[in-house]
Amino acid sequence: MLQGREAEQIQIDRLLAAARDGRSAALVVRGEPGIGKTALLDYAAAQGLPTVRSAGIESEAELPFAGLHLLVRPGIHLLDTLPDRQRDALRGAFGVAEHDPADRMLIGLAVLSLLAEEAADGPLLCLIDDAHWLDRATAETLLFAARRLDAEGVVMIFATRTGDAEFPAPGLPELVVPGLRQEAAAALVDRHGPDLAPALRYRLLAESAGNPLALLELPAVLAAEAPDAGLSPLPLTQRLQVAFHGRVSKLPLPTRTLLLVAAAAGTAELATTLRAAAALGAQLADLQPAEDAGLVHSDGRTLTFRHPLLRSAVYQGAPLTQRLAVHGALAEASTGPENADLRAWHLAAAATGPDEATATALEDTADRARSRSGYSGAVTAYERAAGLSTDAAARLRRLVLAAETAGEAGQLSRARTLAERAGAQTTDPLLTARLRLVLATAEFGVGKPRAAHELFLAAADSARTGDPVRAARVLSQAVHTAWYLGAAELADVATALTALSLPDDEPLTPIIGYVVAAIHGRFTVDLRAAAAEACRRGADTPRDLVQMCGTGLVVGQDEQVAELARTLIAECRDQGRIALLPTLLFFRAEAELFLGRPQEARVAATEGLRIAEDIGQGQWISQQSTFLAYLAALEGRGEQCRELVDRAQAEEFGGAAAPGAQWAYWALGVLDLGLGQVDSALSRLEAANNEPIRHQVTGLRAIPDLIEAAVRMGKPERAEDGLERLGTWAEASRQSWVEALACRCRALVDDANAEQHYLAALRVGGRPFEHARTQLLYGEWLRRNRRKADARIQLQPALEVFERLDAGPWAERTRTELGALGVGTAARPAHGVLAALTPQELQIVRLAAQGMSNRDIAAQLFLSPRTVGHHLYKAYPKLGVVSRGELAELPLDAD
Repeated sequence: MLQGREAEQIQIDRLLAAARDGRSAALVVRGEPGIGKTALLDYAAAQGLPTVRSAGIESEAELPFAGLHLLVRPGIHLLDTLPDRQRDALRGAFGVAEHDPADRMLIGLAVLSLLAEEAADGPLLCLIDDAHWLDRATAETLLFAARRLDAEGVVMIFATRTGDAEFPAPGLPELVVPGLRQEAAAALVDRHGPDLAPALRYRLLAESAGNPLALLELPAVLAAEAPDAGLSPLPLTQRLQVAFHGRVSKLPLPTRTLLLVAAAAGTAELATTLRAAAALGAQLADLQPAEDAGLVHSDGRTLTFRHPLLRSAVYQGAPLTQRLAVHGALAEASTGPENADLRAWHLAAAATGPDEATATALEDTADRARSRSGYSGAVTAYERAAGLSTDAAARLRRLVLAAETAGEAGQLSRARTLAERAGAQTTDPLLTARLRLVLATAEFGVGKPRAAHELFLAAADSARTGDPVRAARVLSQAVHTAWYLGAAELADVATALTALSLPDDEPLTPIIGYVVAAIHGRFTVDLRAAAAEACRRGADTPRDLVQMCGTGLVVGQDEQVAELARTLIAECRDQGRIALLPTLLFFRAEAELFLGRPQEARVAATEGLRIAEDIGQGQWISQQSTFLAYLAALEGRGEQCRELVDRAQAEEFGGAAAPGAQWAYWALGVLDLGLGQVDSALSRLEAANNEPIRHQVTGLRAIPDLIEAAVRMGKPERAEDGLERLGTWAEASRQSWVEALACRCRALVDDANAEQHYLAALRVGGRPFEHARTQLLYGEWLRRNRRKADARIQLQPALEVFERLDAGPWAERTRTELGALGVGTAARPAHGVLAALTPQELQIVRLAAQGMSNRDIAAQLFLSPRTVGHHLYKAYPKLGVVSRGELAELPLDAD
């Protein structure tokens, strides 16, 4: 029976009831040591659901996937039911198969699929205790899986210490466990210590702060103190460790030795502990006093401590000489290739000075961890190996590897520190280039594009002579930072790229040629041809071609960008390269929007945002959010637009300088323009046309809105610069739709020749939304000039397009114009059979209509098959169908 935890038990009961109905959930239980987190997990486990458990162990925190293996081991026989790439990724993570390092999130998806398979016949409860001590690879994997839970009937509950720094889990609901209320604490004390003296009982209740473990363990400590002692200055956790150590110190010496070996072992396996303890004079029989005292428990195969604080008290309370001896004994006992990593760490812990053999063993451990996507553990191993090195060159190599791996792990501050340490020890240009690249990536990751850009240029300069291909790759990254800075920086990067001497058959050459041409305003280079040539030469796709999508949008080759992005997205899905997807989905969303397919744009951006949130890509959370804000603005959904902008410009993403700022200006400007608030619209749209945003995608695409706002404001002079830029773009791009925009904007500022310009714009054509806007503006001009019949001819088809695209403000403005002409029009509901579907439902329905199974759809969209089935079940009544076979008959194509 749990004392005083009724509210927490009710919350857990709700999760378990939902799981019995096929719904999934995740929960993070936070609280100080001893507050009762494990007791709540035990309560959940006792409710009758099939349960798998794991726990973080402090000494295993640098062993990649140590915690994960314990959780998935009961279902490992289902591994072959997973899609091939997921199965291979999980096998590679556990080191049971040779595979290239997998995207860490692909491993998370494999875990999700495996848990879903385990829950195929009923709900499954996953309990993870001491999550703050999970190795980072396990933590990232489980958090990815937890965020993707939906309709599998799986519940994941993490227990961790208070404070986000202990186990950051953004996006997951949390339950903070407080201390027991006074009456509950008193009841617990009276149940377990009915004979406590009143003064001791009072002190216990005062000093324990409602902590259940303290209520049980502190009486012996308080009894040993002077009766008139005041409140202890020690934190409660330290007092509990003192209490535990006091109990351990009363045990026989061989028992204490065996407990110290178990505390240091890094594994709960009893056999390893006994082998090491035997070398130190302890044996199995010496375990009995500790079991009799309730300090440990053994089932004959494993040995576990009653509480993690007890393990810490045993280890930290032992003299250093004993700890060194124990780690030496454990290294000798950790035999066999499967224990090579554990042996290396024990050798390192036993070392009292530089030891090249141990450093080599640790470097091998780091290499293995890196090959299994266990980047965080690899960083620590490389860094410790460097500290144990006796050879200067080996020490430097290991530090460089540590810095690079820290960058891959997303540990930007640690990567910077390691790179600076290594940089102070070398003048080698290629090593310097590698370290500057680490520093540049770290600076860009914390929102400092200027510093990152300068470091990218310096890294490229260091590598230019010895490794021009590396220099080219670095400069390609500098193109990205330059987009955030200004036209001058872009020109400098283009010059540096042009000056490189690359091999004739280098795959990067056609990519560089395309990007440089775009920077210099030569917009006629064919994206499709350049990408095909790069692939023919052996480019690493999709990685090498990503930048071409962004550049192609500046050029205005939207059709080709949409085509290339779709291809690269498919490759990412097939290869399990999840980290690239938010970038590519953003570029695809932009291209689909510009092509007049806002529904497709929303589907892509919604998925991109979801993945970015799952894997913590702040840049793309910000960008996708403001892009979706723009779509909301087009539809006149002002509250949603502003909420998305606020989220995108949160302090964690850089505030007003967040990566999504460019789309934020445009979104809010278009919202105001659609609502007729032209003064504020003009101010926002002018901000979108200033450096450093001016030369970016939105800087060009927002020009027609800026010109319309300026003219409607009665300030046509504020449109002059934009009109000149738009004309230059139209001439350079040779795109008919850009010419149509330019003609429309000329009509706005040149009223005397407006009709000529409007007719030219309509004759040239353009994308559906922009063509309809031209018809609206022309219709307004015709009505003002009392040509009502001609105005109706323009306004009625414009209204149909606005309603089809759900462009509410423009549809309402067109209805107002028609009303002034005596033509009554009622607002229509959202257009099309797909309007009721969510973006994710639409994705799933389309794939199902192509004949794909739930399993195949799940693999492509990084969901579980049961979640796919759940969304199909919800979509059928919205579409008016009852079976999968009917989907092929529906109009499911793009707008």
